[in-house]
Amino acid sequence: MKKIIFFTCLLLISTAAWSQRAGYWQQHVDYKMDVEVDEKNYQYQGEMTLKYTNNSNKDLPKIYFHLYFNAFQPGSMMDYRLSNIIDPDSRMTTNIGTKENPQYQSRIAVLEPDQIGYQKINSLTVDGQEATYKVDGTILEVTLSQAIKQGKTAIIEMEWEAQVPEQIRRSGRNSKEGVALSMAQWYPKMAQFDEFGWHLDEYVAREFIAPFGNFDVTIHLNKDYVVGASGKLQNPTQVKGYTKNAKIKSQDGKATWNFKAENIHDFVWAADPKFEVDSAKSNGGVTIYTVYLPTNKQVKENWATALSLSTEFFDYCGTHFGKYPWPTYSIIQGGDGGMEYGTATLITGGRDIKSLVGVIFHEAAHSWYQQLFGVNETVDEWFDEGFTSYIEELAFQSLFEKKGALESNPVINAYRAYYKLALSGKEEPMSLLADYYNTNYAYGNEAYNKGQVLAEQLGYIIGKENLQKTFLAFYDLWKFKHPTPNDFKRVAEETSGINLKWYFNLFINTTRTIDYAIGTVTDNEINLINKSDLAMPLDVLVEYEDGSKELFYIPLREMRGEKPIETLEIYQDINRTTLEDWFWTNPNYKIKVTKKPVKVQIDPSLRLADIESSDNLFAR
Repeated sequence: MKKIIFFTCLLLISTAAWSQRAGYWQQHVDYKMDVEVDEKNYQYQGEMTLKYTNNSNKDLPKIYFHLYFNAFQPGSMMDYRLSNIIDPDSRMTTNIGTKENPQYQSRIAVLEPDQIGYQKINSLTVDGQEATYKVDGTILEVTLSQAIKQGKTAIIEMEWEAQVPEQIRRSGRNSKEGVALSMAQWYPKMAQFDEFGWHLDEYVAREFIAPFGNFDVTIHLNKDYVVGASGKLQNPTQVKGYTKNAKIKSQDGKATWNFKAENIHDFVWAADPKFEVDSAKSNGGVTIYTVYLPTNKQVKENWATALSLSTEFFDYCGTHFGKYPWPTYSIIQGGDGGMEYGTATLITGGRDIKSLVGVIFHEAAHSWYQQLFGVNETVDEWFDEGFTSYIEELAFQSLFEKKGALESNPVINAYRAYYKLALSGKEEPMSLLADYYNTNYAYGNEAYNKGQVLAEQLGYIIGKENLQKTFLAFYDLWKFKHPTPNDFKRVAEETSGINLKWYFNLFINTTRTIDYAIGTVTDNEINLINKSDLAMPLDVLVEYEDGSKELFYIPLREMRGEKPIETLEIYQDINRTTLEDWFWTNPNYKIKVTKKPVKVQIDPSLRLADIESSDNLFAR
């Protein structure tokens, strides 16, 4: 018993060392908002009381908010970005040229005054005192009469008015599918302040970061509308759509909707008179809502199927990536594609069943990366989108395709997309700020595909079982916090006992590629060559003339450790021989054999991201 207690204490000490960076802290917000909607003119009046707790080690003489709707105005930074990037998002542009010679015009550039988006501040006080403020694009800068002291909570009261823009990106009115109001990034949102300072990125249609907090949102809207939103609806019997025998309570033709959510960092809602609501509960106790336009029988059948699969998805993720901690999740039709928010998503809904399930799985997977772990998407977009896409693909193959045991590399398609990018000449370092990629092509492939490659290849380096343990340990240590990629790396190192600095540095911060080859093969020696400038450990499977097989494992010196023997199906009943580690400074390595090789293959599992695999196989 004493030994067990001692071991447990060591584990707790080790876990505490992982859980936070030295001196880690994070800010906290509590929003209470009341919104009066004029749905005919697509405008609304908002009142906000915000409790902002300064847990930092600095007094704050200024605070900042995001006013995202201001991006949807001619002359905004988003407008100019659309006009100057070589491959703009087709949803946000119009081709005024020809198919052969396209010329893209920003849809924002031609908005009329009654079509633009805006958020205008009418009054703002901090602890009852008037504050000085100015608006600079999509950033509201507030200068305080008295700084918010360390450890203190300030009460910020604000009144604002806003106009919902034409549906161009994420937010907007009258989407292509006919949703009246898609209300994302709709309120003055407190900017993130952390150890890296204030995050004040101008909105050019990319990603977000924000402090965790609680939301209490009241929406006054025409009584004929149905609303889907983040959090849990507090008065379902007084509004349309959520209960069969609801007695709609209205005043001046408007119903009042009240939603509450705890410990999230963004709040979304959408509304339409034609919305239909359905719900189901997962085995883990999560109530899933679907809020969508039932335009035809097939659409209704697809959404019913997707709802059932969504309950399975949350149970699957609970097992593999950590329990979903909120009581509800809402899948709401709206927006222009798919985007994640606190306990909810907006997605386009007129899809075939495979596409519908795929987008739901992706956006719901964001409940981990980025809603549960407040990843800074503006800085580490691959950590958010790549890991989310990884979860999506594993769940899709297990639940929708019902493959049973997944393949050695379940995200091989992401690898293929990465290879194409790496050979295109358009790749940029994956650590580049999300807004600054030269092309949407590079951003999309690096964030979504190379991010998946990093995760699966990490399993190749530390072992698939250790990768699973890393995901769960990371959940325990970093939920409801703002981790960085280095925090994930440290958990993986502690879990596996393998140094990973070289891997995360080279694969994220450079565009170096992996390229190994089998050189000469004789009756007693196999020569391997590293043709690239990124060294990796190798699994080399050898089949001998007598029909026997042997797996040679060659660690990399920089790892300072070895991965355990894996239980992959392709390696079943094959003995593994661990060889002396390979130096990254030496491009050549020799394997001595005692029997004649007839077949040699580098990485049969296909998890090594080798950009030229044709020379990874030798066969007599």
